[in-house]
Amino acid sequence: MDKSTEIKFVGQPIFKQVIGLIDAISIKSIINKHNADYYYKAFKAKTQLVTMLFGIISRCDSMTEICEGLRAMGAS
Repeated sequence: MDKSTEIKFVGQPIFKQVIGLIDAISIKSIINKHNADYYYKAFKAKTQLVTMLFGIISRCDSMTEICEGLRAMGAS
């Protein structure tokens, strides 16, 4: 990696980088193509994806841990 790339990612959490990649691949077009939000009750597809990725990256064991972790980060 050259120095300019290293400077670009300094201090940027891995989770933020993953979310940036999700936005880059245009997740909304995939959701619309497959009509993924047709029968949602609590979470839309993108919210579900972000929540589950956070749980995986943070090694959470329960939904309570995921909710507490997101709340602690200020992303509630």
